[in-house]
Amino acid sequence: MHSASATPPVNLVPVGRALISVSDKTGLVDFARALAAQGVELISTGGTSAALRQAGLAVRDVSEVTGFPEMMDGRVKTLHPMVHGGLLALRDDDEHLVAMAAHGIEPIDLLVVNLYPFEQTVARGASYAECIENIDIGGPAMIRAASKNHKFVNVVTDPQDYDALLAEMKTHDGATSYAFRQRLALTAYSRTAAYDAAVSAWMAGAIKETAPRRRAFAGQLAQTLRYGENPHQSAAFYTDGTQRPGVATAQQWQGKELSYNNINDTDAAFELVAEFDPAQGPACAIIKHANPCGVARGATLAEAYARAFDCDRTSAFGGIIALNQPLDEATAREITGIFTEVVIAPGASAEARAVFAAKKNLRLLTTDRLPDPRAKGLAWKQVAGGFLVQDRDNGAIALADLKVVTKRQPTEAELRDMLFAWTVAKHVKSNAIIYVKDGATVGVGAGQMSRVDSTRIAARKSQDMAEAIDAAGPLTQGSVVASDAFFPFADGLITAAEAGATAIIQPGGSMRDDEVIAAADERGLAMVFTGMRHFRH
Repeated sequence: MHSASATPPVNLVPVGRALISVSDKTGLVDFARALAAQGVELISTGGTSAALRQAGLAVRDVSEVTGFPEMMDGRVKTLHPMVHGGLLALRDDDEHLVAMAAHGIEPIDLLVVNLYPFEQTVARGASYAECIENIDIGGPAMIRAASKNHKFVNVVTDPQDYDALLAEMKTHDGATSYAFRQRLALTAYSRTAAYDAAVSAWMAGAIKETAPRRRAFAGQLAQTLRYGENPHQSAAFYTDGTQRPGVATAQQWQGKELSYNNINDTDAAFELVAEFDPAQGPACAIIKHANPCGVARGATLAEAYARAFDCDRTSAFGGIIALNQPLDEATAREITGIFTEVVIAPGASAEARAVFAAKKNLRLLTTDRLPDPRAKGLAWKQVAGGFLVQDRDNGAIALADLKVVTKRQPTEAELRDMLFAWTVAKHVKSNAIIYVKDGATVGVGAGQMSRVDSTRIAARKSQDMAEAIDAAGPLTQGSVVASDAFFPFADGLITAAEAGATAIIQPGGSMRDDEVIAAADERGLAMVFTGMRHFRH
């Protein structure tokens, strides 16, 4: 094996001939005209060639180069030695030069290719056959060839790199540097990798293969971040192309760039508030460190915010607020009462934006709609040596799914609050305990190693909040409790009852369910089982 220093890279290489074949023709004509102005010969295919000729540019058809016509509906046009030889030939290898001369192969110094719009075809719900036809073959093959030979060849796969290439050529009198070609090759290989990942992911879904032998995920850089969870960690934000409404697709109206933690927490907030159908009334979720510190419904958005805020005013400071309806002026004025990092909503009125404009450090994000909490999707998490993949937790429980297991039947008000609490529990780190009263959280216990500890912490925070707002007693008096998983012992239920809870919603399924049910009956509680667990680690 040769050492890296044995064959030093060629630095400046002139660009004399370009092969252009693009699906996305954004900026194509201006770019090609600028190349031609620098004396670059243009070779092209099909629709690209037609577009360039219509603009008055001199273009050679690739069929003229290969000696073969495009055939099989365009499936075969660039898969030819005259093309790949021109891309792969080493200009400093005498044997390669002899082979090129013997077979009339001309060097290609620049490849400009963007691929068939496979991702967009899938996104619009096209048929299986149409998706197959939008899998590019020749494009990825050429891109990989040109990228491998970046010692001599430039490869551009994205219109946003057109200006950079032209600037590089201007700087170096029609040539490009080795470092520049390396960066282009990296971008190109990343593009073909992402393309193949999209095809394989679609194929797995199309044939209902839940655990394919190999799994690939890809993303496109949205922004580099100042740092990650902590200042010593570098970080960046990538989008996955799914266009799910949320922080990745939102418009930011004001404030500095979102941080790693802002993005993570804003996503958690918006996914939670989206569980509450705006047609059934306003809802607000306040998030801190990816956990809700207050969630509530209200007659108005302002009331929903105020009720969510009253669950834990201390934790709400510097938090993330998500709304299920467009932000209005009255709610905006309420929110500006304390420091808030981010507000995200499906829209905002001009009056609300004007109120926020005075808070320069407050980020306001809007989307065109809420994400669908029932939509299918994948979630993945890195572990040492690999990653875990699972379905997104889109599980939901309706009134008809509840099984009453106690002697006392829950009231209609308790049932409404139980379903509300259960919905919130899905978005709280395990072990999760949620106290709810009248459509608002009044105590949240999250992330504890013991379920009874979560129960106690939530009750204690409720007592502290009652003192802060001069309530007559603990906010948990007369509340219901949701547990994201079963109570393994009766102690958690007993603690909730001592805090004033009157009804419990939990999955059930413990070996000691009978003990827990008996404890509920002894205290006159109503309890229902869902049969569904919502762990969130």
